Amino acid sequence: MTAPFAPVTPAAAHASDGDGPATLVELSDLKVHFPVYGSVIDMLRRRPAGFVRAVDGIDLTLVRGEVLALVGESGSGKTTTGRVIVKLTRQTGGRIVFEGKDVSGLWSQNELRAYRRRIQLIFQDPYETLDPKQTIYDFVAEPLVVNRIDSGEGRRARVISAIEDAGLRPASDFMNRFPHELSGGQRQRVVIAGALVMDPDVIVADEPVSMLDVSIRTELLRLMLDLRRERGLTYLFITHDLSLAWVIADRIAVMYLGKIMEIGPAEAVIRSPRNPYTKALVSVAPSPDPPDAGTRAQRTILEGETPDAAHVPTGCRFHPRCPVAFDRCKAEEPPLFDLGGGQAAACWLVEPGQLPVVDPPGTAAATTTTPVTDAVS
Repeated sequence: MTAPFAPVTPAAAHASDGDGPATLVELSDLKVHFPVYGSVIDMLRRRPAGFVRAVDGIDLTLVRGEVLALVGESGSGKTTTGRVIVKLTRQTGGRIVFEGKDVSGLWSQNELRAYRRRIQLIFQDPYETLDPKQTIYDFVAEPLVVNRIDSGEGRRARVISAIEDAGLRPASDFMNRFPHELSGGQRQRVVIAGALVMDPDVIVADEPVSMLDVSIRTELLRLMLDLRRERGLTYLFITHDLSLAWVIADRIAVMYLGKIMEIGPAEAVIRSPRNPYTKALVSVAPSPDPPDAGTRAQRTILEGETPDAAHVPTGCRFHPRCPVAFDRCKAEEPPLFDLGGGQAAACWLVEPGQLPVVDPPGTAAATTTTPVTDAVS
């Protein structure tokens, strides 16, 4: 497969530019568990009957200047991870480090204001994000008003710059309009301007183009990559679309039921996926390269729905739907195995000391493994 357009600037180009540490955000053993109560009395007594393990112990780093795509089905924990990073949701456990400083317990109003100047969020739905009673100027200026940044002509100049950088030119044609006077793509550009006006270092983009037409998606993706180059932005790009992640990202992290199943450079994850879940997602993703004449593209269609995060299966959490699961998968949860080249996968089939065994032609799974001892004997 060939990407429709490649990321503009490799993350490595920003990692050593001397503007600060290469790692901007680091999550260590991050957990977000939401309590489930059986009755009102249990709620009043704070006696939960169980927990929804939305994020269940992940390690993740966000490198200066890169685009990291967080991919997975609905309910995998992607959005919760993004909300924790921007401090909209409290973590249950683990650490959040920003530019070398532990911000896990940062919750005071003044500290949050300073932190959120550096990290902004773009929501999925521009229709819900914008206040129908606010003009575009008022919406974009609101973060500056709340954080007491600039005033008068200085604030106005900053708002105009953000609106035009988001692709709404000239800004004077849009500032006094209301959301209902704009198209869907223009509304999302306004939301992007609202994030840009704070001049952030990191933007968490939660499904930012999923509600737009395909042609508009391409324009906004190019805009985001241009802004990355011009403003030195770093993105956490949350999406359920693996093909979209491949287009825009330097690295891809694949989540399933609160865990990272595979992570690595985008090309490696797409071209050589090692976790069966990633393989299944790649097999059904749209590809510009048609199969050879007389052959049919092999698809792995996963059966069943994602298990409830309140009742996570024992062992590997993907094993009830995995086409190549074996006994160990049901009993033990695999760690992320380092595969080299920055790629890692959580699967017993890639554990060091295993030999690959090719499946018969026509089977859904591409590869299984056999322990070395068994193969030698």
